[in-house]
Amino acid sequence: MNMNRILGVAACGLWMVSAAAADTLNVDKTRSRIQVDGKSTGHGFTGTLQDYTVEVSGTRPQLAPKAFKLGWKFSDLKTEDKKRDKNMIKWLGGGDPQGAFKFTRAWEKEGVKFAQGELTIHGVKKVISFPYTVKREGDWVTIDGTATLDYQDFKLPLIRALAVMTVDPKLAVRFHIVGRL
Repeated sequence: MNMNRILGVAACGLWMVSAAAADTLNVDKTRSRIQVDGKSTGHGFTGTLQDYTVEVSGTRPQLAPKAFKLGWKFSDLKTEDKKRDKNMIKWLGGGDPQGAFKFTRAWEKEGVKFAQGELTIHGVKKVISFPYTVKREGDWVTIDGTATLDYQDFKLPLIRALAVMTVDPKLAVRFHIVGRL
């Protein structure tokens, strides 16, 4: 065999081993939560995503992410204020607005793990990055993190009401994803 063929077979073998090492995380939605924290003049509020689709995979020994896809309907984001929830849908343009996140890469800096991906809201895609933690207990894996964003970056207008109340455009998206390998 010539050297190129040997290297090709070795590379193919390494690719198959790395592909086989990727595990799928079966997310338990009853133990997981995705929440959005907002602040407006005089008070704060939290919206909880009641339903979503999620696909997660990674490597078992290193707990390194390989893929993370999240999709949701904004009608499933509940703030415990029906009027606010209804106004949010209008603010997003009405209809059945949806959002999505797709992981693109991860790295570690000074002992802190970071993830990066493409977030789509209101038809606008933005690359965001955020710190996260991951831990494993047996076959159970927990992924926690907080991503901050400015809703104006997604071509959404500043929310004002009664000329005195404003919703701060800076939002915190907190996630706690629990699943079994």
